[in-house]
Amino acid sequence: MHVCAVRRAIVLTITGRADLLEQGHEGIRSAGGKLFSTPSVIRLQSYIKRPTPRPRLTRKEIFSRDGYKCQYCAIKLDSQHLTLDHVIPRRLGGQHEWENITTACSKCNHKKGGRTPLQAGMRLGAEPIRPRTDIGRTFISYVSQYSEWEQYLVPWYRKSAA
Repeated sequence: MHVCAVRRAIVLTITGRADLLEQGHEGIRSAGGKLFSTPSVIRLQSYIKRPTPRPRLTRKEIFSRDGYKCQYCAIKLDSQHLTLDHVIPRRLGGQHEWENITTACSKCNHKKGGRTPLQAGMRLGAEPIRPRTDIGRTFISYVSQYSEWEQYLVPWYRKSAA
């Protein structure tokens, strides 16, 4: 599953490399003045192997992965009151990667300081891991804008929720 630009979808359908499954609500005019209906959902004639998208390492994604909870004291807070913590501090060779970054409240992050959880006498609630890519959740936000996508996305969303 992939989202592409309308122009690319039109080229793929005109050249016969994709079948049109659903049409969009807008039209697009060519340089010659011809009006084309915009494809909204297309199916490629042959599968194109793409690398699996990987979630970006951002504060928002880390907080989301950890359920907006401090991983040391399990207090749930909003993003303004949470910080990121390197489990193994960078000065001790820890990397800035999914498996070494966790969510912490300011109090716990200050208490831990530049030490490992073991050195600080603290325990992690859950080991930090790289989250899986969830195709259903990735595209479900488009449904409100493109209602015709729903029948194609809901089965993916149900699979990911199970």
